[in-house]
Amino acid sequence: MRTLAGYANVLSAKPGDTIEFKISSIGEADRFSARLVRLITTEDHPSTAGLIERPVDAPFNKEWPARRQPIYTGSYGLVTHDTAFSELADFTFHAWLWPTLLGSKAQTVAGTWDEERRHGFAIQIDEAGRLAFLIGDGKGAVSAVNLEKPLRERRWVFIAVSYNAKEQTVALHQSPLCDIGDLDRPESRSFNISAGRGDIPQTSFLIGGHRTSSQNGVLIAGGHYNGKIESPKLYACSLSVEETSSLRDGPGSSRLAGQAVADWDFSIDQGSDVIRDVSGKGLDGRLINMPTRAMKGYNWTGKVHDWRSAPSEYGAIHFHDDDLYDAGWATDFTFTVPDGLESGVYAARLDARNASPAYVIFFIRPPKGQATTKVVYLASTATYTAYANQRLIARDPLDEMSMSALPIFGEDDLFLDENPEYGKSLYDLHTDGSGVCYSSRLRPVLNMSPNAKYWSFGGDGYLTGWLDALGINADVITDEDLHSEGGSILAPYHVVLTGCHPVYVSLAMWDALKTHLARGGRLMYLGGNGFYWRTAFHPTLPGLIEVRRAEDGSRTWSAEPGEYFMSTTGEFGGLWRRQDRTPNRLLGVGFCAQGFQSGSYYQWAPGSNDPRVDFILKDINRDRVFGDYGLAGNGAAGQELDRYEPELGSPQHAVVIASSTNHTDYMVVAKEEFGAMHWMIGGSENKNVRSDIVFFETTGGGAVFSIGSISWCMSLPVNDYDNDVSLMTRNVLERFRDPTPFSLPKTP
Repeated sequence: MRTLAGYANVLSAKPGDTIEFKISSIGEADRFSARLVRLITTEDHPSTAGLIERPVDAPFNKEWPARRQPIYTGSYGLVTHDTAFSELADFTFHAWLWPTLLGSKAQTVAGTWDEERRHGFAIQIDEAGRLAFLIGDGKGAVSAVNLEKPLRERRWVFIAVSYNAKEQTVALHQSPLCDIGDLDRPESRSFNISAGRGDIPQTSFLIGGHRTSSQNGVLIAGGHYNGKIESPKLYACSLSVEETSSLRDGPGSSRLAGQAVADWDFSIDQGSDVIRDVSGKGLDGRLINMPTRAMKGYNWTGKVHDWRSAPSEYGAIHFHDDDLYDAGWATDFTFTVPDGLESGVYAARLDARNASPAYVIFFIRPPKGQATTKVVYLASTATYTAYANQRLIARDPLDEMSMSALPIFGEDDLFLDENPEYGKSLYDLHTDGSGVCYSSRLRPVLNMSPNAKYWSFGGDGYLTGWLDALGINADVITDEDLHSEGGSILAPYHVVLTGCHPVYVSLAMWDALKTHLARGGRLMYLGGNGFYWRTAFHPTLPGLIEVRRAEDGSRTWSAEPGEYFMSTTGEFGGLWRRQDRTPNRLLGVGFCAQGFQSGSYYQWAPGSNDPRVDFILKDINRDRVFGDYGLAGNGAAGQELDRYEPELGSPQHAVVIASSTNHTDYMVVAKEEFGAMHWMIGGSENKNVRSDIVFFETTGGGAVFSIGSISWCMSLPVNDYDNDVSLMTRNVLERFRDPTPFSLPKTP
């Protein structure tokens, strides 16, 4: 039973850094114990030595009082001012909307409404999907009115609301943006209302939600709107219903001149958490929980797809009621990393009575510019963040076919189903069916923990366990470190090791590894489906990554047309393969197939006789198949596979040492691999469904060794690490640690 959950403010720390731990008691525990452990392995598999964690002395190793810390999901814009909104008597508000979840609950588009005190006003979409207006005086008088015709999902509509305090009237107007064949018509109406706004100070104006309460001075929002909002404007005057109806297509009533309170232009500062007021009144706001930016607007022409080239056509923000950036928990205890603490994978282990332990994972790196060894393990923290709290129930039903089994719900799957506020992964869908393109580590990540299901963090523990078992000292850095510091962080090292599934990679990471290889460094790519999705790290918001799933690739959702460029950096999203940066160019292999029923083995290729790879095959018996064992499907080649392909940029001089074979039809070719053989999708008939073990030298004396299989690392511990997969990996590492430069082969 899950009783505790937590996260840290950072994933990576070096000596001298202070880590803040934020813990919540989910159950009835009133106290918990915390202790520092170093994680050597991450899964308690019965065929291995199990989960190995080593206790480490730390000041926080003691009991702590437990408390429940809530998470408030849902994005909105917050604008605060001491007087601007309280002084509003009459007002007019208008905006463009693209609603995405109608007919389920009332949603607030904008206003000053305070649910707790029942005062202020709100422009809403009611439970029936109709444009509505709500107003209350905070003393019990509340009025609500609405138009008759419901809005349509995923259709642009211009809405306007005008309130006259003296006459106690409100005018509502909606005008759909119609295409050929649309029969929607504008609707306008004036209403008499009985309630006023009252005299309670109103210091906040929300866009995409309303105030429900406050805790310790922090505003709590609810009534979240699902959909896009563009060009919201607020004026300090009222209009007749006829004037309100004319706002969409013309300059508006002359009575609006000089009456602007705020004019928010969402096309400015794309990717940031700031919304800009261009009225000159300075009512800039802040976005809470990062709604999706760089969204095409009502006026998108389709001529330009890069929001930077036509910012006026990308003035919309997509709000969701389940957006989450920072859980915002208070700190329970801290830890300042002492000098001399070994680089590695660590956790604050949390224990409470009658409960399974919880772990808050973090990584200790060496001091900046220093190294304790010539080998560094690159922890795939971008991938961990992308998969953070992935919902089993949200995945495609075809998973049952690829797994050849019904999904098995674990404790954490059930917990996440019951606690949606813990946020979603980049594989999940928002409540309104749109894809999740932002993910953050500033929340408890349940599947970045020992014995968590799926690959990534759990699978990488087999590599760290192998390093420890063989006495190989390796420093640890994270994707975030590599992205931030670039090639300089790799300068002290000869060898970079990847984990089993480094699928999410930024441009800065890619370039840093390319620089490392060009100056004589070595790379051991020990996974599958690596370097696949282009990933952006937010330049100012820590821990936030973005992925736009554009047009191709194995994915659970697709970005809307025209929304392929990432808001945070302006980069074109999607597959690296579609951007002339194929993984093959860097690794020698690229993703080609996936299937999770079973693994398979390798057969030796003619290249295994090349003297250039003799060091790799030292003491390995080549009279038998290779890798026909493992903890994932009983084979070293499994789950997701990469192959050598010169047409995709694999170096011509690379040596293919071995290729996997005998895959079943549950191992299917990747979507982007469909071509002349597209009708042969299974491993039993398509020769391109395979993993290739590849070696090649680089200019500058460097080299690359790639295995192209997620399951490889899961074969390392078999027979207590005494097996040919382990031996080959060690052979490569020993030579790669040797500073003697590799020589490029002579051209024929």
